[in-house]
Amino acid sequence: MLLDQHGRVVNYLRISVTERCNFRCLYCMPEKPFSWVPKENLLTFEELFKFVKITIDEGVNKIRITGGEPTLRGDLSTFIKMIHDYKPDVDLALTTNGYLMPLYAKEYKEVGLKRINMSLDSLKPDVVNKIAKKDVFSEIIKGIEASIEAGLRVKLNTVPMKGINDGEIIDLLEFAKSKKIPLRFIKYMENQHADSSLKGVQSDEILEVISKKYNFKKVEKDNNSPAQYYELEDGYQFGIIEPHKDDFCKTCNRLRLTAEGFVIPCLYFDEAMSIREHVRAGDIDAAANVLKEILRNKPEKNRWANSENESSSRAFYETGG
Repeated sequence: MLLDQHGRVVNYLRISVTERCNFRCLYCMPEKPFSWVPKENLLTFEELFKFVKITIDEGVNKIRITGGEPTLRGDLSTFIKMIHDYKPDVDLALTTNGYLMPLYAKEYKEVGLKRINMSLDSLKPDVVNKIAKKDVFSEIIKGIEASIEAGLRVKLNTVPMKGINDGEIIDLLEFAKSKKIPLRFIKYMENQHADSSLKGVQSDEILEVISKKYNFKKVEKDNNSPAQYYELEDGYQFGIIEPHKDDFCKTCNRLRLTAEGFVIPCLYFDEAMSIREHVRAGDIDAAANVLKEILRNKPEKNRWANSENESSSRAFYETGG
């Protein structure tokens, strides 16, 4: 069992397999050139897996593969299969923009992927184009359909932004409801790589909009979930993730691993330690010691706990959000 210095059980590893993305979303990386880290800087899937095995052996039972856009990493199904074959009961998930899921959903499911989280920020093609800086709406919808058809459990994520998509809160809720899949509204996370003009929508504003059409009740919060869920009268549930809330950090059970081999104790801290040289040298004990040190350094709260205006300097496309 992995325990940090605050007594929290860490059983969840998020692995960013690439920082590359085929979108340039306003809230993530709108000005970043279409370039990528040199291949020699990236850990191979075999090297990443050496560290993944350490974490699984120590009690990690939930793994999420992220990016950038993880489906851009060649032969991702090989990595999914490595993890699944080693520990079939690991809750193995993927975060994706959905663009390539029509190609890969069935393949990923067959090698062991269980769940996906997919971004859907608008039901209007022109708004999606504005947010992603690319004409991608039809492929995202196809990706949702392909993932459902493949038997993957799907969740949709929406980042509501004032003046952009905040008028679609009900429409997005009803779309997800019609597909019988959960929708989570994620408060815009201020970061230095995003469009500086963006303003997020607060949770009480989201709830006020929904309350004008639907009655709902708060669901008892799952301590290991970042989302607060609400239930409509017909039983459908939607969630809100608001990282400024005190309980966002209280039960944090996550560590993050980047494609270059940096282990990160907290999304909103810049401190990290590298395992790259250790796994490349086959020194598993040294990599395990990095894991122990990261756990000792895992902070009790992220920097946003002190100020809502605090803006993270870490690029979310490197750490997977």
